[in-house]
Amino acid sequence: MNIFVAKLNFKTRQEDLQSAFAQYGEVSSVKIVKDRETGRSKGYGFVEMPNDSEAQAAIAGLNEKELDGRVIVVKPANPKGERP
Repeated sequence: MNIFVAKLNFKTRQEDLQSAFAQYGEVSSVKIVKDRETGRSKGYGFVEMPNDSEAQAAIAGLNEKELDGRVIVVKPANPKGERP
């Protein structure tokens, strides 16, 4: 399952996000979206977890919880084709 993570601290690293989600199960990939020109985090990213039940547990456990001093939003990512 692909998981969308928003309101990240701009200093949060991919390793930090991986370790937070790894508490709930296997993490296959982590990507924090960065600005092309500055290389600075845009404050959101995606986490891929192969096991859907572990992913649901991570969403329930981490949504609206604090990570690196910011309360994050965690929810299933929309498929790429469904953007307005």
